[in-house]
Amino acid sequence: MTLEIIGAGFGRTGTYSLKAALERLGFGPCHHMSEVIDRAEQIRLWCEVAEGRPDFARIFKGYRAAVDFPVSAFWKDVLAAMPGGRVILSDRDPDQWYASFSQTILPLILDKASWPEARRPWFEMINKVIIGKALGGRTDRDGVLAAYRANVMAARELASEGRALVFHSSDGWKPLCDFLGVEVPDEPYPKTNARAEFFAAAKAGAKEIAD
Repeated sequence: MTLEIIGAGFGRTGTYSLKAALERLGFGPCHHMSEVIDRAEQIRLWCEVAEGRPDFARIFKGYRAAVDFPVSAFWKDVLAAMPGGRVILSDRDPDQWYASFSQTILPLILDKASWPEARRPWFEMINKVIIGKALGGRTDRDGVLAAYRANVMAARELASEGRALVFHSSDGWKPLCDFLGVEVPDEPYPKTNARAEFFAAAKAGAKEIAD
């Protein structure tokens, strides 16, 4: 199956809510970090992507959409491999995003001494994908924000050509549904994984830790 939706937004931009929304709209199943963390083959395959040996057809087999890390670190490569896909950038004010990212995902990756042995392959993979690829090896504030803004700019260029949607969770259903050509559901847009929930999930070893 070729992906119909390719998410360009980094983790902590409402990606888990977007996953839920896309699946509600019929674009599921939707790949997300939650589809990777407990799956050895997915972890191995994403390590290979980070090492320059991608097999996107195998990674996304059975999926109609993909959002969040790891795909957002390689969305341009995925789009080149699957040019019929539509790109959605889940966006957020850069300073607000950094405040969340720097207190959730980033310290989890950087504190290597605390990586649980059972999760080590996953942590090694996200270190390569998020730090190595998405952030270009930078972990300082200026470097991280520069990487974030560059990613947003690349997606906005596509949006200006009508080939992508720049989307904020606060926008609700309408712009997303208009872009996808589907009806707006008669229910609130999904809201999941606030920062407090992130820490609870991470501590418990749950899946949903990259929204």
